[in-house]
Amino acid sequence: MIYAQETNPAKIAKSAQAEEKTENAKPEPLKVTEPTKLDQAGEKIGENIEAFADKASRRVGNWINAKTIADISWLKLSFCLVLLFGVFLLERIIRWAIQKRIERIPQIEGKISWIRLFLIALNKPLSLFILIYGAYGALTPIFGHFQSDEGGNLVHFAAQKAFQIGGSIAIIWFVFSLVNLIDARLKRWAEGTESTIDNILVPLVGKTLRVFIVIVGGMLAIQNLTGIEIGPLVASLGIGGVAVALAAKDSIANFFGTLTIIFDKPFQVGERIVIDDYDGTVEHVGFRSTRIRTLAGHLVTIPNEKLINSGLENIGKRPHIRWLTNIGITYDTPPDKVERAVAIINDILENHEGMDPEFPPRVAFNNFNDWSLNILVVAWYHPPEYWEYTAWLERTCLEIMRRFKVEGIEFAFPTRTLYMANDDKRQLKLELMQTNADRSLGE
Repeated sequence: MIYAQETNPAKIAKSAQAEEKTENAKPEPLKVTEPTKLDQAGEKIGENIEAFADKASRRVGNWINAKTIADISWLKLSFCLVLLFGVFLLERIIRWAIQKRIERIPQIEGKISWIRLFLIALNKPLSLFILIYGAYGALTPIFGHFQSDEGGNLVHFAAQKAFQIGGSIAIIWFVFSLVNLIDARLKRWAEGTESTIDNILVPLVGKTLRVFIVIVGGMLAIQNLTGIEIGPLVASLGIGGVAVALAAKDSIANFFGTLTIIFDKPFQVGERIVIDDYDGTVEHVGFRSTRIRTLAGHLVTIPNEKLINSGLENIGKRPHIRWLTNIGITYDTPPDKVERAVAIINDILENHEGMDPEFPPRVAFNNFNDWSLNILVVAWYHPPEYWEYTAWLERTCLEIMRRFKVEGIEFAFPTRTLYMANDDKRQLKLELMQTNADRSLGE
């Protein structure tokens, strides 16, 4: 393969000069961004101070215009320190006034004071905002003295970045604290609903908003500090985002499971549910999982994603408890006694303490079992209070036993009867069969 080589002397010289400039290039000095109105006001104040110092030095002497570090006059430095002290004093006064106003607002149980919550959210961020902006404004007149010969000003640049980041933090802090107002409003709404699942929505919305505010605020702070555009950077991280999403797919699935539980409300905290092999009472619903206290006393933690993808039986929402049983009586019970047994059970269950008119009890002789005549009994107990139902069931069963005993009706149990041949219905027939050998012996 043959490569072409540049032979033009002019182009070779330009290339060499470009390389030499690149090697000898010096880093660009740090310069402040576009001056703000605060910077312009500070420079104006600094010029006025210097003009005043020149006039005063001609009258009272040059000592009033004496210089300190970075060619800053004592008069200008003192003036900046006085301004700085005034800023701290102003911040203390405003913070004290807001705190006193908060203390004067009465706290009434069951009512939310929106003004009080707003002032609490405003108090500390406003103090930081005043200190940051006030300190920057007070020191602005002296920043120009730190400018280098190349045009850079490291002190002013650092102060401006600190001013921008501090102001952003104060605003983000204020917005972050305002979420408490949303929390209070959602909490009041959740307390007014019967659903205990709605109580989960309060911390979920609050935490989501706070995380969103912190992420956005952090992106803005990084952008102010470095000057890097965050939007294209976030877009370039798409592949990494996919990888993170795949790694956290279980957590994301559980989070959406939590949202499904909140909005669908398949159960409430305190209700008894059955899922897979677990039967117990719901104690807590979190962002990732739900805790169930089983009837054996064990605490089981089930991921929310599994809860919404599995068949769930909510025993706590049942309107009644059904009693379904089969009472067997012996096969030698005559038909009139069977009818009497059905009538006795109907009489005992008629208008029982847990009966709803729409759910009357059902009793019927319905089957011939292997060792018993079967009587089907179905009854519904309202309300579904398990231990009250159990006590009623005990009284009902004992009454059935007593009434059956009086009527001479016997309960059946697994038995087997063997009938021997040669009775009145089954005559025994014996046949004597002789072989040829037996006949020969007889002859």
